[in-house]
Amino acid sequence: MRYVLMICSDQTAGTDPEEAATTGCGGWSQEMTRRGVVYGGAGLAPADTATTVKVRDGEVLLTDGPFAETKDQIGGFSLIECADLDEAVEIAARHPWSRLGQIEIRPVHEP
Repeated sequence: MRYVLMICSDQTAGTDPEEAATTGCGGWSQEMTRRGVVYGGAGLAPADTATTVKVRDGEVLLTDGPFAETKDQIGGFSLIECADLDEAVEIAARHPWSRLGQIEIRPVHEP
């Protein structure tokens, strides 16, 4: 089963997702690649660079910044494939960012 790990943190807490990305997440990426469970992922630019798109009554509406007004923002993601949610939790718990912020795990609905 495939899962997306959304790597989140409180942007006001002083944690820097870009710094973590440049260190390879402390070897986590290499270990998970060796295990054959990582199928992609990337760090994201800060939430204040986002553009939110909505279409209402046929009109495209754009908003600068993130859709949600919250301190917690997604700083990156990983796409993994593993046996079940238990293994996904084990993989997420090994990620260094789980000790600095939080990692949301969501199943991917395959067509």
